[in-house]
Amino acid sequence: MAIFLTENSKIIVQGITGSEGTKHTKKMLAAGSNLVGGVNPRKAGQKVDFDGTELPVFGTVAEAMKETGADTSVIFVPPKFAKDAIIEAVDAEIPLAVVITEGIPVHDSTAAWAYATAKGNRTRIIGPNCPGVASPGKSYAGIIPASIAGPGRIGLVSKSGTLTYQMMYELRDIGFSTAVGIGGDPVIGTTHIDCLAAFEADPETDAIVMIGEIGGDAEERAADYIKAHVTKPVVGYVAGFTAPPGKTMGHAGAIISGSSGTAAAKKDALEAAGVKVGKTPTETANLMRELMQK
Repeated sequence: MAIFLTENSKIIVQGITGSEGTKHTKKMLAAGSNLVGGVNPRKAGQKVDFDGTELPVFGTVAEAMKETGADTSVIFVPPKFAKDAIIEAVDAEIPLAVVITEGIPVHDSTAAWAYATAKGNRTRIIGPNCPGVASPGKSYAGIIPASIAGPGRIGLVSKSGTLTYQMMYELRDIGFSTAVGIGGDPVIGTTHIDCLAAFEADPETDAIVMIGEIGGDAEERAADYIKAHVTKPVVGYVAGFTAPPGKTMGHAGAIISGSSGTAAAKKDALEAAGVKVGKTPTETANLMRELMQK
């Protein structure tokens, strides 16, 4: 089993004919993901060849779902078109929309999220500005390299794309049920808590790695949730111990304001909830390795 994305997931790509959409469609196909088509209103009715695999292009997400049975969309569109692309996916009620696009205005992300909520949250949005979802040995939706790690029984949720890759590589000998890059923007569709709940309910996930970073209070809220609801062991890492206050670091949401959002405060909250927190990604991986060996 896996969370959100399984071997049965049928994937479409919004923006399939763009440079990023084309490049990563090829990589997802090579990794064994079940891609069934793409969306580009200007090229509807065409077929695109990806190294011998032809995929149809549809005018809308709703049309693609009707013709292919798609249940997952990966969104590779420029930032100025991303809000409309997300809203289109929500209107079609596709179960999962993975928004890879970076640089979407926060106002647009907020509007799209509010629209999805008003529509009953029938579409799970992951991202934006995220690497996507990987269920090794089953399916990949996004830009996580398929060769980093194989299947296993660790669940991973991370704000950082780069640290998602590093943690998967560090624990490649053990493997992952699913790795979810939720993105580091101020407004995202799927949170640490959403992933923690899904991993807690997944019988094939034995332990969880949670990666956070400075800014906001998501990690503190996740710590409260872990303390109240998570029985599986969790190890954590918080990026940004040396970040100066008042400067955005990496992600748009990674900014310390006064005493709020510091790495130290997040580490303290997680440790108070029983989470073992590493000082570096490698130390965090070693903590997980020790847990899995037990």
